[in-house]
Amino acid sequence: MVTEGVTLFSSAELAYLRTQSLARLATLNAGDQPDVVPVAFEVDETGFWIGGGATVVATRKIRNIVAGRRRVALVVDDLVSLAPFVARGVRVYGTAGEPCARTGLVGPGTYVRITADVSWSWNLAGRPATDEWYPVTRTDHSACGQ
Repeated sequence: MVTEGVTLFSSAELAYLRTQSLARLATLNAGDQPDVVPVAFEVDETGFWIGGGATVVATRKIRNIVAGRRRVALVVDDLVSLAPFVARGVRVYGTAGEPCARTGLVGPGTYVRITADVSWSWNLAGRPATDEWYPVTRTDHSACGQ
């Protein structure tokens, strides 16, 4: 549970995430095999929502979560340019909540809340890479009242 009023992401991270519409979500199947799928997402100060219409409950990602395998990884990134090379992104290790009915980005349906336990972000300003690779900001969210 996240304490009300606690912001997990920096203003730069939120600004970047709000410009993106696609993430990659990894869940674990019954054999502990990671399964990665692209997902539309919403973000706010305390986490992410993924989900969709009536058929989303039958998807592998939701079945994995409902089966109790709630540890997930989520990556939001983009490749701004190849010449010069410019990449930026946010990676999250977190916990998926119980699916619930709500109206979200893609309309009414079933959605899952993903709360970050740890996150990493890099090059949110979108600067070209140099001889020294992008520094990474790591944030441990476990102390944020979860």
